[in-house]
Amino acid sequence: MKKKTVLIALIPLLLILFAVIFWSSDEKVHAIISEVERGEFQVEIFSSGELESENSENINIPEKLKDRNLRIYEITITDLIEEGTFVDSGDYVATLDHKAVEEKIKEAQDEMEKTLTSYQDAKIDSNLNLSNQRDQIVNAGLDLEEKKIVMEESIYESPSVQKKAQMDYDKASRKLEQEKKAYRLKSEQEENKVSRAFISYRQVKDRLTELDKLYNSLEIHSTKKGMLTYFKHRFGGVTKVGSKLSPWNPVVATIPDLDNLISRTFINEIDISKIEVGQAVKIGIDAFPEKQLSGEVISMANVGQNMPNSDAKVFEVKIKIFGTDPDLKPAMTTSNVIFSGAYTDTLFIPQEAVHTNDSLQFVFKKNKGKLVRQIVSLGDANENFIMVKNGLSEGEELYLSKPDVQEDEVPYEGLDIYDAILLEKKKQEEEIAKSREDFKNKAKEPKLPPGVTPEMMKKMQSAKKSNPKPS
Repeated sequence: MKKKTVLIALIPLLLILFAVIFWSSDEKVHAIISEVERGEFQVEIFSSGELESENSENINIPEKLKDRNLRIYEITITDLIEEGTFVDSGDYVATLDHKAVEEKIKEAQDEMEKTLTSYQDAKIDSNLNLSNQRDQIVNAGLDLEEKKIVMEESIYESPSVQKKAQMDYDKASRKLEQEKKAYRLKSEQEENKVSRAFISYRQVKDRLTELDKLYNSLEIHSTKKGMLTYFKHRFGGVTKVGSKLSPWNPVVATIPDLDNLISRTFINEIDISKIEVGQAVKIGIDAFPEKQLSGEVISMANVGQNMPNSDAKVFEVKIKIFGTDPDLKPAMTTSNVIFSGAYTDTLFIPQEAVHTNDSLQFVFKKNKGKLVRQIVSLGDANENFIMVKNGLSEGEELYLSKPDVQEDEVPYEGLDIYDAILLEKKKQEEEIAKSREDFKNKAKEPKLPPGVTPEMMKKMQSAKKSNPKPS
């Protein structure tokens, strides 16, 4: 009887113990716990890029297309060999639009006929005009001879008749000189007219000759041995069949130097301040996951740009790849890890443990057995972890995922940290506002003459006040 009573009394205890064990094991299954770690923290910036040659040789349009006198301002690519083709020096690469040049040749031929006709007409008109001018000189000379005879015979006449004969002779003499001078001027005028007509004709003829030469050079050939790649424009797009080229955009294709490759990538405006020339980079090749290359940042843009179809600002960064690999080809996609800094002794936690609520950043942890939302001040991050500036201690356990509870029922801890964050943010805003105000005030100040300092200007103003001009 006693044994039975004891067994009945133990049953509720066993049930409670089983429930505790089950709850505890269920919590362990669903609640993933991680600890706050202390140690070396590597700040890493991840980006994808594209391989390209550091030194490429461009295959350009013919030099004659850059001649403005030909009046061809753009031309279309009608044929282009496949990208990745290995070519030798002198091998065929592309063909430019012959029709565009044919149209200009036809226009030049028509214009040359017109200018030739104008040139011939100018010579005929010149001959006629100068012939008429020479006749006038001959007539003026005959008139002068006639006036001379009359003047010589007037010696037997009265003085008034003699004077009139002398005057007529002088007038005829001046007329002859005027006609000769007019002839010289007319000769120069007609010569210039004919010369201008000839120059116009010769210019059109020369242009037609150059167009004929250009027509025969519209097949583009390689300038060196190597693998041909399509030319990629700075802000997207490539030169291909149908693309229009011009003296301002002359590149048909490129032949890269495969022994000197770089990865061109774009870093967002938030992370660009962490990038510096010379930083080490680990590079992966998407086409060859097993390959791991090393490199370093060699240049970064000072001015950002908009990505296509996005409002985000990015900055171009170029990464030099160390060594050579025959498997690497231009345009392959790279996965870049830029090591932008390291901290030797700092706290860090998994990024999955951080949660946000408006401007608050917090983690879930237990404080004396009670679940709380601990507010934290965070720093730099890498792919998996984020630094902790304030709010946590080494070894504390955190929930990686949100616990299965009503979040509003979980109290906050560390509100003083949040107040400090707001205060720091307010100080930064005040500093920015002060900088703007100083800039505006400085812009309102009168500009000083070259070589004059503000102190010199103050002395000059003081001298003016102490020595006013007399009224």
